[in-house]
Amino acid sequence: MNKYIALFIGLLCLFSLDALAQKERKFIRKGNGLFEGNEYENSEVEYRKALDKKINSYEAGFNLGDALYKQKKYDEALKQYQALTATEKDPKKLGEIYHNIGNTLLMNRKIDESIEAYKESLRNFPNSKETKYNLEYAKKMKQKEEEKKKKQDQNKDQNKNQDKKDQNKDQDKKDQNKDQDKKDQDKKDQKNKPEDQNKKKSDPEEQQNKISEQDANRLLEALENDEKKVQEKVQKAKAVAQKAKRTKIKKDW
Repeated sequence: MNKYIALFIGLLCLFSLDALAQKERKFIRKGNGLFEGNEYENSEVEYRKALDKKINSYEAGFNLGDALYKQKKYDEALKQYQALTATEKDPKKLGEIYHNIGNTLLMNRKIDESIEAYKESLRNFPNSKETKYNLEYAKKMKQKEEEKKKKQDQNKDQNKNQDKKDQNKDQDKKDQNKDQDKKDQDKKDQKNKPEDQNKKKSDPEEQQNKISEQDANRLLEALENDEKKVQEKVQKAKAVAQKAKRTKIKKDW
């Protein structure tokens, strides 16, 4: 191949790469402007265009993850950040990526995983105050979650014990009602026995002859008075008889 032709092809490739890089930067700048204006969906489109021009662009890939995160597309954002860790070697950039992975996991309530991501971020970039703060925040969240779960378990046990007590009370009440029903039935059966019925037939006459204790005392007192009067009459009769006898004897003399 002619050396001039080879040189021309080489220069053409350089110009093409430079043109692509310029277009990539153009889309990134546009995306950044939209992002700052809170137009996250439109900024996502521009970052994807930048990646089409340069697939391994760290800035476009990282900013795309941020745009997805702002739209609360946490699963998509997480995949985007994780894809960057596979190719990135710079410790500071890896620290930034894992920091954002930690944030995304935390928003998905994956607290344990977020803590590990923050730790990985600090292994690559130990001086990040933001990551240290987020790590402590995630640890406190975990502590609160554990305390909440513990309290829920305690309440569950208390409710279970209370339910058991209530069941025992209900059973005791049922047993008491059962015993009372049995007593009532026994009384009813006792009243309805044949001998009781026969006794009931003779009861009216018996009831007529029944008197109260007060009436009995009155009757007894009346009888005693009558007897006393009879005795007095007898004594008077005897006295009259004797007097008559004495008078008769005197006359005979």
